[in-house]
Amino acid sequence: MSKTLKAITYAAGALIGLLAFAAIALFLFLDINAYKPRLEAAASDIAGMDVSVKGRLGIGFFPGLLVTLEDVHIRNRGTELVTARKARIGVDFLALLDKDVRIKTIVLEQPHLSIERDRDGRFNYQKSGEHRGHLPDLNLAKMTVSDGTLRYLDRQSGKGFEAAECSLNVRHLQLSNRDRPGIMKNLALAAEVVCGAVRTKEYAASDLKFTLAGQRGVFDAKPLTMRAYSGQGSGDIRGDFTGALPRYQVRYTLSQFHLDAFLKHLSPKNVPEGSVDLSASLSMQGKAIKKMKQTMHGQVSLRGKNLILEGRNLDQEFARFESSQTFNLVDLGAFFFARPVGRAVTNGYGIASVLQGSEGRSVIRTLVSDWKVEHGVARSQDVAMATNQNRVALQGGLDFVNERFDDVTVALIDDKGCVRAQQTIRGAFKNPVVEKPSTLKALTGPVVRLLKQVGRLFPGGECEVFYAGSVAPPK
Repeated sequence: MSKTLKAITYAAGALIGLLAFAAIALFLFLDINAYKPRLEAAASDIAGMDVSVKGRLGIGFFPGLLVTLEDVHIRNRGTELVTARKARIGVDFLALLDKDVRIKTIVLEQPHLSIERDRDGRFNYQKSGEHRGHLPDLNLAKMTVSDGTLRYLDRQSGKGFEAAECSLNVRHLQLSNRDRPGIMKNLALAAEVVCGAVRTKEYAASDLKFTLAGQRGVFDAKPLTMRAYSGQGSGDIRGDFTGALPRYQVRYTLSQFHLDAFLKHLSPKNVPEGSVDLSASLSMQGKAIKKMKQTMHGQVSLRGKNLILEGRNLDQEFARFESSQTFNLVDLGAFFFARPVGRAVTNGYGIASVLQGSEGRSVIRTLVSDWKVEHGVARSQDVAMATNQNRVALQGGLDFVNERFDDVTVALIDDKGCVRAQQTIRGAFKNPVVEKPSTLKALTGPVVRLLKQVGRLFPGGECEVFYAGSVAPPK
């Protein structure tokens, strides 16, 4: 080894020893909590939010410089955005000596993130108008989150969700605002996400898992898996933030989920039992839910076999339907076809009469509910069900943008797909107009009995086919 190399080696060793001695001295004699107000002020200035540490601060030096903060709170525009029981931040010590703060790792324990969108369309994480600073560049080698909770609420629509028992393992995170405006366009990320439970007002799921990766404004969550209503779900989501409006592509299937678990809130008993399959492929764009509804396109399908409805014998009620007119076809169609596709469709319309039975039993041999979505309006493609002796079909549209029934007609059909009896519903989801029973009676009753007699005399007669889909007539 040359003298020069030896000198460099000795000098480096001396420097490392000096730094280690200084670190130990700081650890033993420096009361970092005395500097907490200055640290909070500096962090608040950088973030443009109110950052406070209710607990103690600590410093460790092995395996590197590690700053620990207990009971962290971040508030913005009067709302609590983030809390964490404990945060550990790994800092590049050598860069710090050059007055350059470089964060290497972040570990969060029991963080709670609450995101809200107010009635004016602003998010609670957006900075106030007078603060014009920028987030510092980040280049993290590792970030972990344990036992976290994420809450989201849109006060314009009343929609929201909560994800609990979440863990996050970020392998790489890089953020720079020097190239293009917008966080998503300047973010590179690779992470695994696991959440024990995800809940909305209407839905619940568990065991959510997905890998999130992307850069330059395009991010993919795949494969995305979860369990819901005892069924197994899988799919993927792509978010594209490169344009003026974010664009989303969602593909999802939920196999063999229990219909009774999905609908049990409607009635403590008499809900249909059995498993069904749901699949959806949808695209949309926009920053607000309303705009996303207006641009929604794609397909939604629900299919099941051998579903059991206790308390009502539908075939018996169909048999005496022509004379009694006591059965409501719209109730049946809304319950079996529209409710699983979108709960908002029937929230304002009482369909519980389908479940108000105490005698009999029905078997739904086949259930098909296929819809095509264009500009937020779902149009029936193949929507029908078959019992042991009858078929019921539906035609029409569900306008999710304006929240209206678009001339939805439910019909009891014969073997040729022609109408035996029908009923129509139109108007707002919350206050629809249902065709009066007297109209039904005019369409059925003696007229239908006469047509049946004519049909027996002339079996080859023509009719206007209402349904020609995949659900075959009962044998």
